[in-house]
Formats: sequence, C-alpha cells, structure tokens
Amino acid sequence: MTLQQEHPVRILDANPRDGRDRLISTVHGRAVDEIDMRALDKMQPAEARKSVERLVNDLVIEVAPSMAGITKAEVTQAVVDEIIGFGPIQPLLDDPEVSEIMVNSPDEVYYERSGVLYASPVRFRDRDHIRRIADRIVGPLGRRLDESSPFVDARLPDGSRVNIVIPPIAVHSPSITIRKFQTDRFDVNDLIRIGSMSEQVAGFLRAAVTSKVNIVVSGGTGSGKTTLLNGLSGFIPPNERIVTIEDPIELQLRQPHKVSLEARPRTGESDTEVTQRDLVRNALRMRPDRIIIGEVRGSEAFDMLQAMNTGHEGSITTVHANTPRDALSRIENMVMMAGFELPTQAIREQMASALHLIIQISRMVDGTRKIVSVAEVAGMEGDIISLQDIFRFNEQQLGADGHVVGEIRPTGIRPRFADRFQRFGVSEAWTSLPDRMALR
Repeated sequence: MTLQQEHPVRILDANPRDGRDRLISTVHGRAVDEIDMRALDKMQPAEARKSVERLVNDLVIEVAPSMAGITKAEVTQAVVDEIIGFGPIQPLLDDPEVSEIMVNSPDEVYYERSGVLYASPVRFRDRDHIRRIADRIVGPLGRRLDESSPFVDARLPDGSRVNIVIPPIAVHSPSITIRKFQTDRFDVNDLIRIGSMSEQVAGFLRAAVTSKVNIVVSGGTGSGKTTLLNGLSGFIPPNERIVTIEDPIELQLRQPHKVSLEARPRTGESDTEVTQRDLVRNALRMRPDRIIIGEVRGSEAFDMLQAMNTGHEGSITTVHANTPRDALSRIENMVMMAGFELPTQAIREQMASALHLIIQISRMVDGTRKIVSVAEVAGMEGDIISLQDIFRFNEQQLGADGHVVGEIRPTGIRPRFADRFQRFGVSEAWTSLPDRMALR
C-alpha cells in the first residue's frame, strides 16, 4: 500500500519537546483534579463535553492568559479530548473520511483514507500516554488489559472494531488499531457507481442470491468483504427470516425480518464464552430462511457446511483469502479444527456439495476495491474441488492518473446452478446483456 504524507483536519501535533504539549499536560492535570467524574458520567455526552470545555477554557486562560486565540482553541480541544475522548487520536476518529487508525508507538501514528495509508502528525507524549488511552478504551467494555491478558479485540459503542496489544507482547510500545464503523450503508448501486463491480456482475449476483445460491465472499483485510456482503443482502426478499452471526457486529442489513447474534469472549465479569460455532448451532433452531455469517474463522465452518447441506440454502459468509482456491483451502482447514476425524476426501466432497459460488474482492494498488473473480464451485474432479470462473477481471494497468484501469468480463461459461434461476422465477437476462443489466 502506498504511504503518503497528509495533514487531516483539526490535528494538533503533540511533540513532547513542544511547549504547547507541556501546557496541555499542566491544564489536563488541573482539570482532572477539579472535575467530578461521577457527576460527568450521569450527563448526556453533549452536555458533558460542554461542561468540560467551559472548565478547560477557563483553566487555559488562567494558566496562559497571553496565548493566541487559535492556539488556545487547539489546547482546549486537546485537553477535552484527553478527558472525555481518546486523546490525540480523537480528531481522527471524528473525521468521517478516515476508515482506520493505527498507533504503532508514540511517534508513529497512521491512518487510512479512501484506501490509502497516510502518516499522521499526531503524537503521543510517551508509551504511558498510549497505555492510558488504551485503558480508557477498554474500561467501559469490561475487558482486562494487563500482563496476564496483553491483547484485546473488542467493539466500541459506535460499532468500530478495536485491537490493543501491550508489552510484553508488543515489544517496543503499546499498539492500538481501530477500524471505524462505517455509517454509510452501501447498496449494490453504490458499488457499481464506485467501480467495485459492473452492472452485469450485479445482475448475475442478484439472480444468485434470489435463487438461494450458497455464497462465499473472499478477500484480504480491508478489501471490502463486509461492504460487499451488505450489498448482496439487499437482494434477499423482504419476506425471508435472516439470522446473522458475527464477531463483532458489523453488518447493516435493511431487511425487516432479521435477528442479529454476536459472539461473546470471556471477560473479567464472566468466564462464559459464546463462540460463533455456538451461535451457528443455535441459529438452526431459530427457523432461519437465511443464515449469514459475517466471517467464518474457525470450527464453525463445519456447522456452516452442515447447515448448507441440510436445507438452509442461500447462506452467505466471508473468509480471509487471496484467491478462490485459497478460500477453499482455508475453509477445509477450519473444518478440521472442529475436532472430527474426517478424511480429507469427505471434507472436500461436503464443501463441493454445500458451496456454489466464491466472489473474490481485492484492494487495488490505488486503494479502490474491485471484484476480480466470480467463480463457481463446479464439483469434484478426482480428489480436487473444481472451480470455473464465471466472471474474471482482465489484466490491470495503471492509468496516467494513477488509478487502476481494467474491466471484469464474463468468461462465457454458464454456471451449473443456472437452472435454479428459472425455478425461483429469476430472469437470466444477464446472459444476453453483456454491456448493461437493469437492477430491478
């Protein structure tokens, strides 16, 4: 990924050698002594912020009466972020265009915007400063963060995913990674508009989802798997009952009849762990028309295949993999994690029977996300699962503007499950309209 330098909005460079940083530390200490945190917790967030801003502003005027207006506002904002926000990274969290934030060390903070990684001028004072913000993050979540539990993977109240690693696991410094929850719900038309797929591919996927084809969305980290899964879910008829299983919750389905289940790790308050496998088993008793697993990661892959093979068609999930073939290998390995002594041939036969379609999505060198392959699981050839591309992205090139130039095109192969389209009353117009497909 390309690393660039950029100065996002409202960033205060907190260089430890800067006198302004010492002022922030002084005002912060005074404010903490004077604020009744218990009373603050009882206020609404907006009211609490205004109360802290008034106090901090008065303290800044008292401590540094000759400070210029813009600098005073920056210092005030920085102290408020320290008290009721997440410190130096709060402006990045507030920036709607920033999708991910990575704190490697006090002097190394990065963020992602529009698929491109940037170095931020944000700085922490020292490693203890990072640790204090990390404790602020996990405190309300009821999670432990100490030498006996040196890493945490959790969800913030706004839905953002956070991973924190501290020494001794993180050798040089505590590390914080936050993937922000996207409030904009992209539908398939949005994905067409931004170039993630063509109208013809969208028409084919509409037919596949409507006719209850079992689908795996495959891709690397940050490739847009969840966004694509959200888009595909828009093709599910509104009269069907959907049960979603996630760890943590990320999907934003628009259907009226859905039940969302979330895995729960062991915490300091409870030793009871609820895994995705537990939730898949439970979902089978909830009369689902569709089971959607946000991401299959472990032994729940076995129960997922069992469900797909026993009448719960139309299931959709995602998996971390770089190619459709790698996706099959990963699912095979995860089935083995279930603890059953199944021969490899039996596992592959079950996979070939349960899975119908693998959609590969990738993040390109210019930061865009594109579907690069739509492959059918075409059955067994000896002891190997056969795959055949229905759509394939042609050889990519970089244009003069630095953007990827390419097009996903049909290979001319008609999938074996296409007979389902007629059974479910779905048009096969996509086969005769190579240039344009109306989505209805």
